[in-house]
Amino acid sequence: MIFIFVTLLIDILGIGIVIPVLPELIKELVGGKLTDPAAIASRASLWGGIIGASYAVMQFFFAPIVGALSDRFGRRPILLLSMFGLGVDYLVQYSAPSLAWLFVGRIFAGIMGASFTTANAYIADISTDETRARNFGLLGVAFGVGFALGPAFGGLLGAQSLRLPFLVAACLSLINWLYGYFVLPESLAPENRSAFTASKMNPFATLLRMRAYPVVSGLAVALFFVSLAQRGLENVWVYFTSFRYGWNELTNGLALGLVGIMAILVQGGMVRPVIKRIGERNAVLYGISIAVLTFMGYAFASQGWMIYCVIVFGALGGVAGPAIQSIVAKSVGPSEQGQMQGAITSLRSITSIFAPLIFTSGLFSYFTSENSPVILPGIPFFVGGLLNLIALVVIYRLFKRIPEEAPSEPQTPDARSRR
Repeated sequence: MIFIFVTLLIDILGIGIVIPVLPELIKELVGGKLTDPAAIASRASLWGGIIGASYAVMQFFFAPIVGALSDRFGRRPILLLSMFGLGVDYLVQYSAPSLAWLFVGRIFAGIMGASFTTANAYIADISTDETRARNFGLLGVAFGVGFALGPAFGGLLGAQSLRLPFLVAACLSLINWLYGYFVLPESLAPENRSAFTASKMNPFATLLRMRAYPVVSGLAVALFFVSLAQRGLENVWVYFTSFRYGWNELTNGLALGLVGIMAILVQGGMVRPVIKRIGERNAVLYGISIAVLTFMGYAFASQGWMIYCVIVFGALGGVAGPAIQSIVAKSVGPSEQGQMQGAITSLRSITSIFAPLIFTSGLFSYFTSENSPVILPGIPFFVGGLLNLIALVVIYRLFKRIPEEAPSEPQTPDARSRR
């Protein structure tokens, strides 16, 4: 677990470093002859959404391929390939002379970013029923540390040069590749490996495979709405805070750093005792309920300092993620962990395709433009809160319909028809 924790931490640091500066780089590349800051921001958010969607499209198609490859050849070689490719991709983005080159770079990043599928499968391989929720919580700690240090560091670097964070991210990814090459062990035993077939490369067929697991398929529906809201928040965040509060790269980096710090505290210190006390299912329900209130808080925050208060409160909802991952992981066998984690990554990638287009290119761009009848930059968060509320209802009905003690093994078509 230490090996995969450090590997993911370095990987997430590289991703976090570029978050505060990517929208600003897009503004620089699309600005052209425009002089009005509001017009530049609106146009940049339009292209930012399109570029974000292209990244997600690649993840959608390649996540099941990466997951199936890891089921066949093991987790280690797939992780190493992804780390090396991501390092090369950051170098492409660092030197991008135009929006088209940046577009190509983000497409390639989407392919290499599918490594999180393998990382989740790796954790499932090495976990027991007693340690599964804790280990997925440690994954959240890695995200927390990465996003505590990455965006803050990226904001500082971006204040010197918008492109410098991409170069640093490339170095981190390549260092990560070297670390993994010499240290990271294999987690999937040869006897637990499965054949690599064409059907496993089909993201749609992989998603349909979830139907064999009633609890997993039900959670997948709710996860779609939760992920759509979260991806929307991530894509619109910098545009929103820059427009509404006048935040720059450094301010955004520090705010995102607070998100990471809170994730460390919650994922590292609260997940295990909370789940042990109230159970995985209640942790999911409470976590998503907090997410509903958090999105409403962002929408109504009239001053920048209020955002920090909402971040602290919203972090408490972080117990839901590890609980969901634990429920999913214990519902499938070791030979299907990669495929099932690939399906979840593909599902999230679908939301990442639509979220930038809906929240950034659509809602935010329109409601901050001169064509809008009313300037309403917080509308993406109203919509995000509604999506989380829908997910909460879906999960509540799912848990009520399928008791926790119900068997979690896959069901045959005949068994499903009898249900």
